[in-house]
Amino acid sequence: MNDAHAEQDWRAWFAEHGARLRLIARQWTRSDADADDVLQEAFVRFWKHQRHLPGNPNALVVTSIRRAALDLHRRTDRRALREQVVSADAAAVADFAPEADPRLQALASSLPSLSTEQREVVVLKVWGDLTFEQIGAQLEISPNTAASRWRYAMEALRRLVTARTYE
Repeated sequence: MNDAHAEQDWRAWFAEHGARLRLIARQWTRSDADADDVLQEAFVRFWKHQRHLPGNPNALVVTSIRRAALDLHRRTDRRALREQVVSADAAAVADFAPEADPRLQALASSLPSLSTEQREVVVLKVWGDLTFEQIGAQLEISPNTAASRWRYAMEALRRLVTARTYE
């Protein structure tokens, strides 16, 4: 089967079943956008790897949708938990303001200004004493991404601390 014919096949199949499958996906997700993402992921998985399997194709797609929704919930819940921990740590740091050193005051008050992604890396690196390899594994990102976020966070903190120190 050539690529043009395969594309027509999946488009026709999805045109026939897509709306019903989206309703199914919506029952297992928290928003319409999540349902769309889950449906896309499940349908691509089905079409590439499962459509030739014996059995009812609708059952295979519904199972893929359910699994994709569960995977999304797990990722979302893990991320929310990490963000809560980082926010709590950042709040504790922001509350720590030793009067003796204005640079430490500026650093503590600047940490919440970082993006969540940068703040996560800073907290894991400084307070968690983790390597970029360990941070990458913890956050499900590459060590290079962790190092990059660290670098951008340090640049941002340097600017913020300098600005607050000389205000």
